[in-house]
Amino acid sequence: MPKSHAVVWLDHVEACIFHFNRESADKTALHRHPHSPRHKHGALRSGRDPDDIAFFLSIAQALEDTREVLLVGPGAAKLEFLRYVTRSQAWLERIIVGCETVDHPTDGQLLAYARKYFHAKDRMLPLLTS
Repeated sequence: MPKSHAVVWLDHVEACIFHFNRESADKTALHRHPHSPRHKHGALRSGRDPDDIAFFLSIAQALEDTREVLLVGPGAAKLEFLRYVTRSQAWLERIIVGCETVDHPTDGQLLAYARKYFHAKDRMLPLLTS
């Protein structure tokens, strides 16, 4: 059975991507470039850090063969990624089905959460089409 669902847990340091189906899951961990600080002390910045763009692009590339994506995470990184997707990756925007605040779950908790989310979403599809 193909793994057409994915859940992406991300913060400003890392992204954990699980491609999964009912029986199995594959995890990919991506890390933001560690050598550049997120904000310079005392400086106002406009625009986006090039490391953020590279990090977000690597997440998008990891989701290329996915049918549906759920974004989760504890803070604003998931929303920043969503804004990046809206501006730069229209194909990915179409397959993101949800964006939820989730703290720091274990891998098992995250997969259980995502499976429950997609199960409930998939059960609603016939109701939406009638």
